[in-house]
Amino acid sequence: MFMIVLKSILLMMFILISVAFVTLLERKILGYMQKRKGPNKLGFKGILQPFSDAVKLLVKESLLLNLVNLMIYLLSPVVILLISLFLWVTYPSFLGGLEVSLPIIFILCCLSAGVYPILGSGWSSNSKYSMLGSLRAVAQTISYEVSLAILLLSLVVVNSSFSLKKLFSDSMLIILILFPIAILWLISALAETNRTPFDFAEGESELVSGFNTEYSASGFVLFFLAEYSSILFMSLFFSVLFLGSVDLFLNLSFLTSMLVILFIWVRGTLPRLRYDKLMELAWKIMLPLSLMYLLLFTGVSLMIYIFSV
Repeated sequence: MFMIVLKSILLMMFILISVAFVTLLERKILGYMQKRKGPNKLGFKGILQPFSDAVKLLVKESLLLNLVNLMIYLLSPVVILLISLFLWVTYPSFLGGLEVSLPIIFILCCLSAGVYPILGSGWSSNSKYSMLGSLRAVAQTISYEVSLAILLLSLVVVNSSFSLKKLFSDSMLIILILFPIAILWLISALAETNRTPFDFAEGESELVSGFNTEYSASGFVLFFLAEYSSILFMSLFFSVLFLGSVDLFLNLSFLTSMLVILFIWVRGTLPRLRYDKLMELAWKIMLPLSLMYLLLFTGVSLMIYIFSV
């Protein structure tokens, strides 16, 4: 029991520290892409900047509006951060302790549950901008979650297992076959984490800041941590599913870091899509392709099974 508690605390600490440095990495990369330096004053080359930002936001006074639904307003940021942290217990570690028997099903459940705190935060804020942002986020997440789930089911069919441990040994053998699925999955992951070019939930040009418009100080920090924790997890999950990363070795850290940089690179390169184009991409392109791959892999697996018996 003590080891499980210790592992949980260490896991949470390391995730939050990683998130802090990912924000610094993003600001640095975007700065150099725009021909400027980014944060470089606080500490060596600006390395203490994320901690300074965290302290500044956490010690600020939180503003509570008169017309908010207080309970849901306060609970939404906490719940969304907890859901994004729960995702990390699915990763099979040789340290043992926190183990989930069907990790892919658990991940899909957590991703689906992440819709509710976003909707709750927008509705409880009693602001038209927050409400529009939360409705956009829910519609977008549900649309791309369908494709994400079907693509994951394709991998389950190929590997004949819901376990991530089996994917470690098999993924390198079929990486060329799964390359188109990897591209589709990466696009779905960008939409799932509300990142550019799919960041309609936080469209600054039309919605001020989207579903977190009325949040400040610690509430805003929790939303921020949840978003970047999800980006880190999606990068790690992608490297496990498609790049054959092995448990806690250096190649896992390297590939996860490269995928995080890809997320940032996409943000600095692509403009925001139009909302109808986003939905068209989800339902008219991503969903048919995902279903096609699921049917293809199911048929091939059945043929192999029939001829091997």
